[in-house]
Amino acid sequence: MKILLVEDNPELTENISNYLADQGMLCESANTLFDAQDKILSYGYDCIILDLMLPDGNGLTLLELIKSRKMEISILIISAKGSLDDKLSGLDLGADDYLAKPFHLAELLARLKAIYRRTKMQGFDEVVYNEITIINSQLQVLVNNQLLDLTKKEYDLLLFFLTNKDRVVGKNAIAHHLWGDYTDDLSNFDFVYQHVKNLRKKISAAGGRDYIRTVYGLGYKFDTAAL
Repeated sequence: MKILLVEDNPELTENISNYLADQGMLCESANTLFDAQDKILSYGYDCIILDLMLPDGNGLTLLELIKSRKMEISILIISAKGSLDDKLSGLDLGADDYLAKPFHLAELLARLKAIYRRTKMQGFDEVVYNEITIINSQLQVLVNNQLLDLTKKEYDLLLFFLTNKDRVVGKNAIAHHLWGDYTDDLSNFDFVYQHVKNLRKKISAAGGRDYIRTVYGLGYKFDTAAL
């Protein structure tokens, strides 16, 4: 899961970022409304953890931008403004959840997972497509009931493909989603090819079909029409 944390408190930002990284999540951060807007217009995220009181404006402005552009990004508001009116305002504008400060990091993690299950996995812990089963809570992949020995990046790559079935995803989008926005500075994304190649090889070795198509000049597609 790729997260953008929009929070102006440096200590809280560091605590949340380190905790989510320890849980296997990729967490980028922005400490102003301007930086957050720049990031969401440049990169893709599964979920935004959004503080409302930012130095250059109200976080709800970002929420309105995301909804007006119909971006497929989930929003979890975190705020010291814990009044019922503030919660209702955020939820009415389209936020997926609201967590009042202070909170336990374990609760934040649980709510992020719940949002991801609801928005990306139809409310289930497993993603099943024909002979492929992903068990997200255990970070396991089964092909024909055979457990695959995948690296974390290969696991994340397959989950990314399966939650974006039949969509062409560019190498740069894959790199940003799995390795972070710093890959913007890289001269090429050839390393993505090697990870896709390894994933295909392991799925095929377990008797799985090769659903991953190379779309020349663009990227890859998990093709449900593959024979």
